[in-house]
Amino acid sequence: MENETSLTATGAAGEGAATVSVPEARDAASDAHEIALSLADKAQGFLEGLLRPWNAYQIAIALGLLIVAHLVAGLVRPRYRDWMRSRENWPKWRLRFMLLVERRLRLICFVFLIFPTVWLMRELTWPSRSYLLGVIANLALAWLVIAIVTRLINNGFLRSLVRYAGWAWATLVILGITGEAISLMDSAAIQLGSLRLSLWMLVQAVYTLGLLFFLARSVSRATASGVRRNEDISPSMQVLVIKFAQVGLYGLALFVGLRATGVDLTGLAVLSGAIGVGLGFGLQKVVSNLVSGVIILLDKSIKPGDVISLGETFGWINTLGARYTSVVTRDGREYLIPNEDLITGQVVNWSHSDDFVRLDIYFGTAYGDDPHKVRALAIEAALGVERVLSQKAPVCHIVGFGDSSVDYILRFWITDPTGGLTNIRGNVYLALWDIFQENGISIPFPQREVRMLGEAAKPA
Repeated sequence: MENETSLTATGAAGEGAATVSVPEARDAASDAHEIALSLADKAQGFLEGLLRPWNAYQIAIALGLLIVAHLVAGLVRPRYRDWMRSRENWPKWRLRFMLLVERRLRLICFVFLIFPTVWLMRELTWPSRSYLLGVIANLALAWLVIAIVTRLINNGFLRSLVRYAGWAWATLVILGITGEAISLMDSAAIQLGSLRLSLWMLVQAVYTLGLLFFLARSVSRATASGVRRNEDISPSMQVLVIKFAQVGLYGLALFVGLRATGVDLTGLAVLSGAIGVGLGFGLQKVVSNLVSGVIILLDKSIKPGDVISLGETFGWINTLGARYTSVVTRDGREYLIPNEDLITGQVVNWSHSDDFVRLDIYFGTAYGDDPHKVRALAIEAALGVERVLSQKAPVCHIVGFGDSSVDYILRFWITDPTGGLTNIRGNVYLALWDIFQENGISIPFPQREVRMLGEAAKPA
């Protein structure tokens, strides 16, 4: 039977077929055709209406007001720029808003000119003779408000997308053809099993999810600020709480957004199966890093601000991410170390349980110098350096008798390894040099006698 004939598109595996029956396809096509004809009739009627005398007069008035707004904006813009330059100490957000006003100055002038004109014409003549001007005024005001509000979006592409979509929707609402536009977009649909996916549903999903994700991002930022201000929570637990809050908020936004647009969430079982297959084929490292990040936050082995050494990398932890840890070195480089390496590798945490760090330096003096005096002078020199702790006093010991010197080790403590280790060692060495020079302590160096072969030995 023709009514039972269907068009079936099957995948390579023969599963997940998308079925659209012929009568349904014909009904959808006829509906779209009728809606398109209705819109065409309205457009034709609108264009024919423009030929009426009063509609032509209103268009001429709008064009004249636009020319006047252009001239006024050209006169005001130089003075406005001079006034902006005198406000350079204002906050950045306020300067950006003033720059936006400067860029939209012609539209602002047009709005301020056309609304009084509409109100005046409604008082002096019939409302129908100012209807078109009212539509133009509402469109200009809607476009201006949307242009200003979308500046709150930092992403350039997303800002342009929201702006143009807002302008299009505002135009449809003001012209009163939203019903026809929604019906036309809803008629463009495909049937995927039990799910009917239309263009209107896709638009709803995009903007509903976008709004919910924006709200989730704002709430997560506010939550993160509140958690970071709470000094009773350790840094690692702060990061863990923030990450869980972000995952929960974004997951809730996705769930609510899909339900609001009418998507059957039981179909997500297919997606979860695809994710499982993807894990088996190449996402093991990603999942391993995510799990390692959670373990690091739970066991508190490292936290933001700790000074660590991993291989040849020495620096302090800047941030703990879901996939990697940011380590900043003294030379300004920022290493992004996968969390798995911090779990499986050997990591030296210089400030795990406390901030005290002991440093050792080696030096030697001549055999003719009193070792008791050398030890006392070395301790005095170390205590004279700013970052060396006095409550954990430095110590100096003899570690051996070398070929040309008595060898010593000087040990001292600091509490700020993020301030650098090489520089504090250099300052202590410099203090040793100064105090040895003042007290006549000599630092020996090897002296060797070299004889050239082939030369006759000189008589003594």
